[in-house]
Amino acid sequence: MADAGADMVEIGIPFSDPVAEGPVIQAASERALKNGATTDKLLEMAARLRHKIQIPLVFMTYLNPIYVYGMERFLSACRDSGISGIIVPDMPFEEKGDLSEECAKFGITLISMVAPTSSERVAMIAKEAEGFLYCVSSLGVTGMRSEINAGIEKIIVQAKKVTDVSCAIGFGISNAEQAKDMAKISDGVIVGSAIVKIIEKYGNDCIEPVKQFVRTMKEAIRSCTNSQGPRTCARRS
Repeated sequence: MADAGADMVEIGIPFSDPVAEGPVIQAASERALKNGATTDKLLEMAARLRHKIQIPLVFMTYLNPIYVYGMERFLSACRDSGISGIIVPDMPFEEKGDLSEECAKFGITLISMVAPTSSERVAMIAKEAEGFLYCVSSLGVTGMRSEINAGIEKIIVQAKKVTDVSCAIGFGISNAEQAKDMAKISDGVIVGSAIVKIIEKYGNDCIEPVKQFVRTMKEAIRSCTNSQGPRTCARRS
């Protein structure tokens, strides 16, 4: 994915109750857990990757795995493994205090999320955003969609009034045309389920198909007219 042009890779920590995920990534979490994936193994993998690629790596996880592992121990391990940031979709913005403070202590960026339901909270969340603002395109869970919520542009306009942090759109983007359309109104696109679906289909032979998919997405957004230079974030290797 890095070779194909991804600007960042998000690695999902498999969890037994991934409330923000749709069926594709839920199934991937189940496969990973059955095959012995653990947080420690993912941290070790991240450390190996850090020596091979230069783009940022971020974890997507949930509050429960962080607290079970131990917040300070987890963030310290993230720092030592070269993880740049974490995304925690089940953490309400108003309750991020302790985690935010610990992330700052270890130099880990806590990525904020806004959704179509955020409405009047968009400005409040965007003002404190770090790294990039994860703009959720649609109500519901992750997964490929035939149409993206047209209201996402309004959210980005609201956010841009109060922050210079990049706004990236995720949830539902699954093809080059969607990526191009979203890049016209944002600073980047986040693609998850479509990549996981390719991995599910090809198994150990997925590397070339994934590279081709990411390359196609990157070329699509490069062709759009975003003066800030649209970026691609590939999710979950």
